[in-house]
Amino acid sequence: MASTASPRPRVLIIGSGFGGLFAAQALKRADVDVTVVARTSHHLFQPLLYQVATGILSPGEIAPPTREVLSRQRNAEVLLGEVIEIDLAAREVHTDTLGLRRRHRYDHLIVAAGTNQSWFGHDEFADYAPGMKSIDDALELRGRIFGAYELAELAAAEGRSAEELSRLMTFVVIGAGPTGVEMAGQLAELARRTLRRDFRHIDPENARVILLDAAPTVLGTFHESLRGKAERSLEQLGIQVRLGAMVVGVDAYGLDVEDTDGNRGRIEAFTKVWAAGVAASPLAKVLADQVGLQVDKQGRIPVERDLTLPGHPEVHVIGDMMALDNLPGVAQVAIQGGRHAAAEIRRALRGERTGQPFHYKDKGNMATISRFRAIAEVGRIKVTGFTAWVMWLVVHLLYIIGFKSQVTTLLRWAVSFIGRGRAERTITQQQVLARLALQETPDVHRWLATGPTEHPEDSRPPRRRE
Repeated sequence: MASTASPRPRVLIIGSGFGGLFAAQALKRADVDVTVVARTSHHLFQPLLYQVATGILSPGEIAPPTREVLSRQRNAEVLLGEVIEIDLAAREVHTDTLGLRRRHRYDHLIVAAGTNQSWFGHDEFADYAPGMKSIDDALELRGRIFGAYELAELAAAEGRSAEELSRLMTFVVIGAGPTGVEMAGQLAELARRTLRRDFRHIDPENARVILLDAAPTVLGTFHESLRGKAERSLEQLGIQVRLGAMVVGVDAYGLDVEDTDGNRGRIEAFTKVWAAGVAASPLAKVLADQVGLQVDKQGRIPVERDLTLPGHPEVHVIGDMMALDNLPGVAQVAIQGGRHAAAEIRRALRGERTGQPFHYKDKGNMATISRFRAIAEVGRIKVTGFTAWVMWLVVHLLYIIGFKSQVTTLLRWAVSFIGRGRAERTITQQQVLARLALQETPDVHRWLATGPTEHPEDSRPPRRRE
């Protein structure tokens, strides 16, 4: 079925992230019909997913419904659908929504489908080390994190071995970029502040938090002086920082790592968080194949200076999907790219000269480490500690869509950062076991708690009987 015909030019936007949403809003007063097609019905503020995973924020506070965000924009509609094909020659996009196929014609196309988590060719790691790219990921991790403490409490009450307790109370974060550092910091805060009085058989302060990365430093995109201060702050929180450590194997009980000299070691850990890599949406390759281009190592497609595809001035590729001037995969690149694409479309509608080059204005780089600790780099200005933390709070609060979400987020932060409470700690067995429960034996509870005691050489649990 084709989308409804309209006498006005049709602008189709793929993706409801920062790039797609800001592009749609920038076309609010343009004489066009805007259609936003996305896999989810919400706009996700990914930088705060780790706060959902650690019980600070609820999903709704960082993921408002896209329809609500655009509800007052009369020339915009929102459709739920997975893009399965882009036909540049026919100017059509094909989508699938629970088996319902649709064709969408366009006059202008903005592709802002973002990125997916990358396990560097080892997608099997995802079963035991979930990434953080979606609400589902964050809720699964929340279940695993708080579930690990619940299982440890039960194991301690039953007098299980110290090795079993250590495995349940060891948390490993793979990837020492901003997401990994922020997640590790919050895991440490959970153990040292939030949970320290809540259990009777275990002491959460004994939990181990390990931050791994194959790189030689943490926060590699920041200035060297800030990287050093961040690493010292992490260590002061009790986080074990292991650099130059490449993950070569992951299973339900832990992970195998290899150092720069080729020596291998083993870390026993129930909870693993993958924050190490990203790859552009597969749609980038779909486009590249049609215009004779090669995607880069991150799967991004090279674009012209005006963010269009060669030979297709009607198609803009923005945000994390584009490869241009080594621009980083951050929200500001997507936001500014979306606004630039919208401005180009408005110029085309007015009959003005298009092809204006995109100029990115770097507004700085920030990362929070824990309560009252952060680093910020804005031009030549480098700030650390409490001042940087306040800057981080303000900037992230401003980027949250919706006044209601901003107010509730501020209240949650006050409770979590000034006090020690976290309102979003509700978990279910389904969340604790998550994807593992779909494939393991009915005795999965015992298996997760005790590990492969009967067959230590087998690191994978038995499959469910058919």
